[in-house]
Amino acid sequence: MANSLRFRAFRPVIVFSFCFLVIFLRPNVSSATRDKYRGPGPHDDYVHVTALDGESGGATLGVDGRSELCNIDMSSFLPPPYNNISGMVCSPVWNNFILRYHKREENLVTFILSAVYTTGWVGMGFSKDGMMTGSSAMVGWFNKEGHARIKQYYLQGSRPSQVIADAGELDLTKVPPAVVLYGPMIYLAFQAKFEKPLTRQPIILAFGTKYPRHHHLSIHDDKTTVLFDFSAGSASSGYANPGQMKKNHGILGIFAWGLLLPVGAIVARYMKHKDPLWYYIHAGIQFVGFIFGLATVVLGQQLYSKINASIPAHRSIGIFVLTLSILQILAFFLRPKKDAKIRKYWNWYHGWFGRIALFFGALNVVLGIHAGSAGMAWKICYGFLISTILVTVVILETLSWMWKSETTPPASFQMNPIS
Repeated sequence: MANSLRFRAFRPVIVFSFCFLVIFLRPNVSSATRDKYRGPGPHDDYVHVTALDGESGGATLGVDGRSELCNIDMSSFLPPPYNNISGMVCSPVWNNFILRYHKREENLVTFILSAVYTTGWVGMGFSKDGMMTGSSAMVGWFNKEGHARIKQYYLQGSRPSQVIADAGELDLTKVPPAVVLYGPMIYLAFQAKFEKPLTRQPIILAFGTKYPRHHHLSIHDDKTTVLFDFSAGSASSGYANPGQMKKNHGILGIFAWGLLLPVGAIVARYMKHKDPLWYYIHAGIQFVGFIFGLATVVLGQQLYSKINASIPAHRSIGIFVLTLSILQILAFFLRPKKDAKIRKYWNWYHGWFGRIALFFGALNVVLGIHAGSAGMAWKICYGFLISTILVTVVILETLSWMWKSETTPPASFQMNPIS
C-alpha cells in the first residue's frame, strides 16, 4: 500500500510533463490561426479612388528602393487633404511597408501607409501590448471589380464573432480615409486624434492575399509587430513581444501552483510514516515551488508595467498568495520543537495558511488563463492537471481513512452491572 500511495502522490509529475510537451513542443502555428482580422461589416465606409497608372515595379524592393519610395510625389494621385501635407516623416518599417505620418497640434496625426500590392488586403493596427487582441486597425483593399475599400476593425477577442468591423478605439477625424492604388503600391491614408502625444507605439502590420468577402477578411499571410518611435521617426526591429512574457508567466505559475506546491503538500500529509524523510522532501519541494512562485510574480509585475494591464483581481491575488508564501517560508525557520507547547498552534497556522495559499494560487492561474486569452490547450492541460491532483488527494484521503480504521482497535468499555 505504501508503494501505491507514493505512486499516486507523484502521478501529477507525469501529467504535467505531458502538458509541457503539448504546449511547448507543438508547432508554433497558433499565432497564425488566432491573431487575425476577421469580422462582418454592416455597411461600406470608404473613399472610392480609381486605380491609377504610375511607376511600375516588382513585388520585391531592396533597401535603396524602399528609401527611394519616400521621395515619391504623392500630390498627383492622393485626394485632398492627403496630397498637400508638407513635412511628412517617412520611414521603411517592414518588408515593402512604408509609413508616412505628420503630427499636428492637439495630438492630431495623419498616417499614410504604403506597400507593394497585388491582391487581397493590407492593414495597420494600433496595439497597447503588441498583440492583435484588443487592437484597432485600418484595413484597405480593392475588390475584384476594382472598387476601393477601407475600414476600421476592432479585434475584441480571438473568436471570429468578437472581431467587429466599423468599430475600434481609433478616434478618426471627419476627414474621410482613403485608399489608392498607384503603380505597384497601395496607399492607405487616414487621420486620427489621440488622447496624449504619440511617442513609442506598438504597430501591427499585416496583409492577406485573398479578397475579403462581405468585409470578412481572410487569414493574414504574414504579420509583424514593430515598436515605432513617433518622436524619432524610426521602428525598432528588436521589439520584445510581450506574448512570450505572458507565456513564460503562465508556465511558471502553473509549474509552481499547479504542480510543485500541491505535490509538496501531498507529501506532508500522506508520507509522515517515512519520518524524517517526508520532512526533507516536503521542505525541498516547497522551497523550489516558492522560487518558481516568486519568479511568477516578478515576471508578472514586469509584464504589468510593460503593457499597462488592468487586471486588478489577478494582480491582487498574486500579491496575496506571495505574502502567504513568504509567511510559510518564515514558519520553516521558526518551527518549534515537537514537545513545545506552541507546536500545535504552529501546526494549525502552517497547515491552514498553506491550504489557503494553494486554493488562491490555483484560482489565480484560472484567472490568468482567462485574462490572457490563452488557447484551449492551456485550459485542457491545466484542468487535467488540477483534476488529477484532486482525484489523487481524494484517493489518498480515502485510503488513509480506511487504513486508520483497520489499525485502530475498538474502544473498550465496561457495562454497569444490573442492580
